[in-house]
Amino acid sequence: MRIEEMIAAVQKKLGVQVDGRAGTETWGAIYAAIVKPKVEGLPPGEAIAPADPRSEKNIATLLAEVQPLARALVQKAALSGIRIKVISGLRTYAEQDALYAQGRTQPGPIVTSARGGYSNHNFGIAFDVGVFEGNQYLGESPKYKAVGVLGMDLGLEWGGNWKTIVDQPHFQLRPAWAQDLTERAMLAELRTRTANGAPVF
Repeated sequence: MRIEEMIAAVQKKLGVQVDGRAGTETWGAIYAAIVKPKVEGLPPGEAIAPADPRSEKNIATLLAEVQPLARALVQKAALSGIRIKVISGLRTYAEQDALYAQGRTQPGPIVTSARGGYSNHNFGIAFDVGVFEGNQYLGESPKYKAVGVLGMDLGLEWGGNWKTIVDQPHFQLRPAWAQDLTERAMLAELRTRTANGAPVF
């Protein structure tokens, strides 16, 4: 039996989303089943301590399913001696179009290949992190790869694994219904769901 099958079996037994990835919802359910149902009066996923103010401002823009994972990543990185902050969360289509224009029709370097509606940031399921040493932001650092491993361990997709545009600061939570879809197909469905007011997760 593969580890993903084991995790899926545990998730089914605990009544949480079955996706074969041990994220915060799964660990929270395991904690509730084995230790106690609540932490300081809150469900385990909600009891994860807040991150720094800048990170929390961006985390608040994400969907509820993604927020505890972003906080957990900040904490896991800190335990590994790496200071990160969540520096970007949800973007509107207009904000995405403005980023896309940069380096094309507007001044500055090209920073994205995605127009509005074609980035996972537009749907509240993606966030970017920055590595910091003291107050200094590091745009490039080998520490991003270490953070990538930590994020994948939480069940997040990491932009550092992308084949076309490698984006090491980027993390996203793929919905269970999109596990076997291409990125393009998932984005098309996300646009449809958003237009129809349907939930992402």
